Amino acid sequence: MAQKIQPVEKLLAEACQAYEKRFKGKPKLAARAPGRVNLIGEHTDYNGGFVFPMALPMVTVIVGTPTTSGKCRIETLSNSADNPTYAEFHIADLKKGAPKWCNYVKGVCAQMSGKVPSFDAVIVSSVPLGGGVSSSAALEVAIYKFLEQMEGVTADIPLIQKILKCQKAEHEFAGMPCGIMDQYISMTGREGHALLLDCRSEQGRLVPLTDPNVVVLLVNSNVKHELTGSEYPLRKQQCQDAAKILSVASLRDATEAALEAKKSALDEETYRRVRHVISEIKRTDEAATALENGDYQTFGRLMVESHNSLRDDYEVSCKELDQLVEFAMQMKGEGVFGSRMTGGGFGGCTVTLLETRSIEKVIEYIDTKYKAVGNKATFFVCPPSEGAKKITL
Repeated sequence: MAQKIQPVEKLLAEACQAYEKRFKGKPKLAARAPGRVNLIGEHTDYNGGFVFPMALPMVTVIVGTPTTSGKCRIETLSNSADNPTYAEFHIADLKKGAPKWCNYVKGVCAQMSGKVPSFDAVIVSSVPLGGGVSSSAALEVAIYKFLEQMEGVTADIPLIQKILKCQKAEHEFAGMPCGIMDQYISMTGREGHALLLDCRSEQGRLVPLTDPNVVVLLVNSNVKHELTGSEYPLRKQQCQDAAKILSVASLRDATEAALEAKKSALDEETYRRVRHVISEIKRTDEAATALENGDYQTFGRLMVESHNSLRDDYEVSCKELDQLVEFAMQMKGEGVFGSRMTGGGFGGCTVTLLETRSIEKVIEYIDTKYKAVGNKATFFVCPPSEGAKKITL
């Protein structure tokens, strides 16, 4: 059975109640930002390529009040035993440290234009942590939308600059050299639409996804991923090194012919990494066109090709993600168009496009098969949703 996604109103009520309990008053400001699922286009963003995400109905909500104490006090309603739920830091002394989640908050504070005051705040989220659906970007963008409402903070800057500031926060304070996709879609998502984003030009094209007969199913493998280790930076470095060998600014400009011509100059692993990126950029552009034309069969085929490439050439999948995709595609005759891992990999979620009429049957089948191999999945039916907003209390 699909999980019921908590409405923003309920999250907001929880946050306000927790704020009053912790800080003995009512919050004055609030904001929200969504997680995202990438329909296709993985590990192409930091190579200047195309990605095709949509904003999720799962969001991070922050409520709070500016203070004059100089000390920021933040509570997050996290259930993670190894992640303390309360943190304090001085707004004039923004340094990385424990707990890890607070580094995202500090990072955004450090990027704001103008003078950021100290504040008390409570954060609550329905975005799965470690699920590959960008809980980090949801937190960063929610913090940004919260802070820009404060007196003394510069809010009147181009939207792309706000997105880049959130990305820089993750680079510098979380140590994650991510591309621009996650912050971009969290900031700009539109209800009923996916977004074909050109990560080189930083321009997006909205693509309607409003057919009531088709739905996006997000399946959490419940295998937590941790991208701030060595695997993600290693692959990014391999791509940058390969671009130099191929004499291009980024792999966005590389071609299959050029790759084959330079094959002898690349080690076998790097060759496969580049092959994935070149083919994935092409697939993503084709997939957006297919969706615009209502060609779900082609879109589904491209999803599966993407997963296979991520599994075999980029090597960022895992056994559980492969099983979930396999089980989904065993239901192709029951209305499943395509399925693939989504996000950075090494755990997290799969995304499946299927007919609305088949939701319950497909979920039951995948759930039964996945449990049979000793695992438990969580299912979410996800319409394309709105991007970040301030909330009026």
